[in-house]
Amino acid sequence: MTATDAKADLHFSLQSARDALLWKLEGLSEYDVRRPLTPTGTNLLGLVKHVASVESGYLGEAFGRPADDPLPWLGEDAESNADMWATAEESRAFVVGLYRRAWAHADATIDALALDTVGEVPWWPDGKDEVTLHHAVVRVIADTQRHAGHADIVRELIEGAVGMQAGNTSIPEGDTAWWEGYRGRLERVAREADGAADGGV
Repeated sequence: MTATDAKADLHFSLQSARDALLWKLEGLSEYDVRRPLTPTGTNLLGLVKHVASVESGYLGEAFGRPADDPLPWLGEDAESNADMWATAEESRAFVVGLYRRAWAHADATIDALALDTVGEVPWWPDGKDEVTLHHAVVRVIADTQRHAGHADIVRELIEGAVGMQAGNTSIPEGDTAWWEGYRGRLERVAREADGAADGGV
């Protein structure tokens, strides 16, 4: 495999994750894209803001190519977890635009540098802060896919929609009654297994 082929494969995986994540925002209200739906506050727009920050850091700053967009939520005086939610002043258009600019900047870094180029991650410990571009891209892909999975669950909790992208849910077809029966069966099995485990102690 040539370096060009390797970059193309990495970029395809990264772009697929990016597209899946943004698709989860489509058709939702401002409230729904910001709703915290887990005890730790996971929300759709915050996930997008976070991955935009990750791309800017690992595929920009770490290779001496800082992006033009300031990211005050990552500053030393920023409050904890400020990259995981959007303020009322940070519109959906702002966050999505930030993400699209971050990935364009990241793509330019990937295009410009060899995969074995070594960068330095400022927030890693001294002496352990070197990273190759290849490793950085894989790390960003893993992080984006992980958060796309979070977004899939959050979107399902909001209004039941699931899937990787429009036209490709990647789950079995079934109407509401089928899914209710399926979920009920899983609940019964879980209770049976729990009862069997208790009885075996």
